[in-house]
This record gives sequence, structure tokens and C-alpha cells, in this order.
Amino acid sequence: MSTTWADILDLGDRAPRELPARPPDEDAPKRKGAFSRLRESLSKSRRALTEEISSSLFDRIDDETWERLEEALIYADAGASTTAKVVEKLEHEVDAGEVPADGEAIKARLVEILAEIAATNRAPINLSAEPAVLLMTGVNGTGKTTSIGKIAWHLQQEFGLSVLLGAADTYRAAAAEQLATWAERSGAGIVRSNEGADPGAVAFDSISAARARGSDVVIIDTAGRLHTQSNLMDELGKVRRVIEKQMPGAPHETLISIDATTGQNGLRQAQAFAEATALDGVVLTKLDGTAKGGITLAIATELGIPVKLIGVGEKLEDLRPFDPDDFAHALLDES
Repeated sequence: MSTTWADILDLGDRAPRELPARPPDEDAPKRKGAFSRLRESLSKSRRALTEEISSSLFDRIDDETWERLEEALIYADAGASTTAKVVEKLEHEVDAGEVPADGEAIKARLVEILAEIAATNRAPINLSAEPAVLLMTGVNGTGKTTSIGKIAWHLQQEFGLSVLLGAADTYRAAAAEQLATWAERSGAGIVRSNEGADPGAVAFDSISAARARGSDVVIIDTAGRLHTQSNLMDELGKVRRVIEKQMPGAPHETLISIDATTGQNGLRQAQAFAEATALDGVVLTKLDGTAKGGITLAIATELGIPVKLIGVGEKLEDLRPFDPDDFAHALLDES
């Protein structure tokens, strides 16, 4: 079974509220299964890989076999370090007779290894505190604010949780408006201030409002910043310190939004953000528009930060929990 939102969320002792039944929408098209949607979204990455990685690749096992496998994984942006680990492990197991020297068997084991890597440090999204504070970071254009809105929608509509959004991105003129639109769409509340206001103050006010209103979750949007902007990265650390001072132990979850189409540059962004603030997980967006799906593996191995959510389209249901097994199969399954 694919990982569900219920699987990826740690709500602690808080029981989801019972929601009224929704009227059936007879005109809505039938939703595809979760795996089918994921497989479709990874079509570009899969085509890039399966041109090189097919069962026939392993018909003859020699140095060229492993070189071609390396090239395919690097082309998919799995990264040199991750690729070396994968190929070395698989080659060793085949040479030792632990994996039969058969194309289908070797490819099946490759899928297992990729799933194991993708599951590195896997952990749920911690929303167990009351209120739970989720801090969202990332570079402009990665889908950060949209991801916040979709998370809020799922928490509200599927779990009945009350959500408050904090518009601490006070630099971009349209940021608060965009977040307000998502607040209205998802049924969440919002705390915002004037353009240019102190982001730490907005974060402080958001948590105060969440406590006063009895909100279950407060999601704080921070200014999209380039990882090369040291002054803004320092400010991100300041926002976190303000949150920690007001509510010890918070933020309880810090996620970074990464655009999958940026490949290794996204990895470098995450490295820079991790130096400015502790990161608990990644929201990997735009996975449907890239042949660089291997970046998921690089993030897990080189940063030790788990991918928790993936964006595979524009619809609300297209932001979904990351499932390592489904990912590995969707990446290499030719059928």
C-alpha cells in the first residue's frame, strides 16, 4: 500500500475530528491510483533511465555494464556519491553470488537498493504539539507557498484540523496575497502584516494567535531567498530563534521546498539552508516536469534529510506523501 497522509503525519494524541460526509461528485473524473499518478509523473526520469537500464543491460556482466549503470544514474541527477554507492553495492552482491547473474533479478535488486536509499532517515511530519508549528523555507519559485496551501487544505479537509497560516514573507509584494488566497481556499486562518515588516514579529504574532484561537497547526511561510543571500539566510535563523524563544521546542517541523527540475542546484540550496536552520524534511516539487528524479536519492544520501512530500502536478491531490518503494518502482518499471 502506498504511503498515505495518515501515515506521514504524527498528530500525537490529537484525534482527527469526524468530518461530515461529502456529497458525491458524479461529474468528477475518476482519480487514478496513487501509484499510477506517480508513475506518470516520473515518465521523463524513467525514460531517461530505462534507455540505459533495462534487463538486457545485464545480459553480459562486465566493466562496461557497471559503467553504463553509473552513467544512467548520474544523468538522472542521483549524484556521483550516491551513484558510486549504488553501483558498488550491486556489483559486490552480483560478484558474491548474493544476486543471481540474471537481468531481471539484478534489476529487481537495483529497485530494492534505490528504495532503501530513498527511505534514508524516513520520519513522519511532526504535528504532535498543540499547537504544532511548521516552518516552511525555500527559494522563490520552488512552489513553497503553494505547498503550504495544499498542506493546509489536506489538514483541514481530511483531518478536520484548524490551521493558521503566518505570512512571514514580508519582502515579496504578492507573497501575503498568494498565501491569503490559499488560506481562503483551504479554510485556514491567516496572520499577516505590512510589506517590509519584521518577519520574526509576524512569526511571533502567528503563534500567539494560534494559541488564542486554539488552532491545531500554525504554518509559517518565510521569504523565498537564494542560498547565496547570506543576510536573508541569517534572518531565517533569527525567525527560528524567535519561534523557539516564544514556544520551547518549536518549530516542531521545518521543511524546505526544492524544485526537482533544478537537479543538483536544488541539492546545493538544501545544503545552504541546512547550515542556517535545522531541516526535518523536503517537499520536492515539480517532479512531473523533470528527467532528474534521481535528485531524490542524492538528497537522502548526501544530506541525510528525508523527502517527505512530493509534488507531481497542480491539483490539490498532487501534493502527496513520498513512498520510497513506489518511487523506486515507478522510476524503473518499464511495464
